[in-house]
Amino acid sequence: MTGKRFKPGKADKLLDPKRNEILSPEQVISLLKVKETDHVADLGAGNGYFTLPLAQVAETVYAVDIEKQMLELLKERGSHMSNIQYIVSDLEEIKLPDRVADHALVAFVLHEVPNLTKAFTELKRILKPGQRLLVLEWEKIEMEMGPPIHERMSSEQMKEVFIDNGLEPEVHYFHEAVYGISAVV
Repeated sequence: MTGKRFKPGKADKLLDPKRNEILSPEQVISLLKVKETDHVADLGAGNGYFTLPLAQVAETVYAVDIEKQMLELLKERGSHMSNIQYIVSDLEEIKLPDRVADHALVAFVLHEVPNLTKAFTELKRILKPGQRLLVLEWEKIEMEMGPPIHERMSSEQMKEVFIDNGLEPEVHYFHEAVYGISAVV
């Protein structure tokens, strides 16, 4: 994929209320069926668009991001919550123990990961058996929000990545520009 990362200086864009019209955290929590005893890995947590709502429901949220600056912004926003663990890590070598998560959410970052095979190996490693992985991405169409079209992966491309990594994908459409693909690991 592109290897080109989102710049922390643009973090305020991640909290744009328009995002909620396209995909709300509540839709994601519902799709994952998060319970109060769950441990959820939010990979590419950024400044917490999904992390903070997940932390209101789950026992523990592992907020993982490659950018320390993004996690610092998240720490400020989540300073009142004690159930978030902050981990600076890429997705090709996730700094979490084996089988630690009941659910894994990878939101709008896989198009930035250079080696998807390594990333999927890691995603499967951190998930408990029989639990759900959910990847959210921008559909490969022109739109004001999100990365340029040449950096996007279509839902069909992402579905093939899941299949190539031994997973049975289920596609979810939230908006014409946003899709999710989930699978039980």
